[in-house]
Amino acid sequence: MQSRIILFFIVPLILNAQEKHVTLDELFQQLNGSAPGSFTLRWDPFSQRGLISVAHHFVAFHAQYNAEPSYILIDGTEILNVSSPYLEKGAIVFPPDFVAVLQQLMQEQTERSGFNVVAIVLDPGHGGKDPGASHSHTIDGKSMLIREKDITLDISLRLSERLKKAYPSKQILLTRTEDITLTLDARADFANNISIADNEAILYISIHANSVLRTPHARGFEVWYLDPNIRRTLIASDRYSENKEVIPILNAMLEEEFTIESYTMADSILNALKKVFGNAVPSRGIKGYSWFVVKNVRMPSVLVELGFVTNEEDVRLMITQQERFADALFNGISDFIRRFEQVGAFVSIE
Repeated sequence: MQSRIILFFIVPLILNAQEKHVTLDELFQQLNGSAPGSFTLRWDPFSQRGLISVAHHFVAFHAQYNAEPSYILIDGTEILNVSSPYLEKGAIVFPPDFVAVLQQLMQEQTERSGFNVVAIVLDPGHGGKDPGASHSHTIDGKSMLIREKDITLDISLRLSERLKKAYPSKQILLTRTEDITLTLDARADFANNISIADNEAILYISIHANSVLRTPHARGFEVWYLDPNIRRTLIASDRYSENKEVIPILNAMLEEEFTIESYTMADSILNALKKVFGNAVPSRGIKGYSWFVVKNVRMPSVLVELGFVTNEEDVRLMITQQERFADALFNGISDFIRRFEQVGAFVSIE
């Protein structure tokens, strides 16, 4: 795997910060007053992590419970020790030195090289000796054994073709293209071993179908991302040997970045599924859990449950409307790529 190194700088903040702590509405008015649309905030209420895009830059932070000094990450390359935003009666409040950082970024208006998604990994769940969820149904008078592994591969192959046509310069990769058995470790290693350069990123989408025998009326699609409470080691301990104190900071920032990015990708995919299927299929929302593949890949990742193989209505859709599922997944992934390549909200790790 090609080594990718980010240079981090811990620098002092020397700015004439305003005295007042401001609310989100006040901050929005200040920063968007002269350049509407130049400031946006993406917020994960579960992990209390935020990602601000401002004037071709992005700022990642973890909300505190008071205005104590903390760390923020700018453009995936620069760590600043400033007062982080904090929660007051459930609302985000922004300290003056944090606001000053954003104002300086606005004034600079520096055009920086954008981050680029260079690879999209599709992971059709199960396969080979592992059929995944299975259930027998009688569809139009014909008895059928519905297997998760067949549904996920079919829709993943269709999705792959759409992505290849839309993004000829990106790598569109599948962990399997036929009915073979793959371990969970092999799936994660497949993605983690893709070589990329600085300012490049990989997306990982694992595709599955649900099952619940005791509740056959349960149905609908849902999208999972890694539970924000799960902590991983993303940075090797031998990296930055001369500045070992930066490793835990860097690791925490990468966790925050990947959490925000994964949640946003999950939201884009869920919204696309809802647009394509409307009220015909219930949405079960976005959920957090430590699924093996989303936990062990070092990149933004989600796991999509298309529907329930134990529900006849869902099964009918999954075996007759594969094109619509592929379209919805494509739309969600494309929306995510478009927004994040514009903002540049990706980081790279070793």
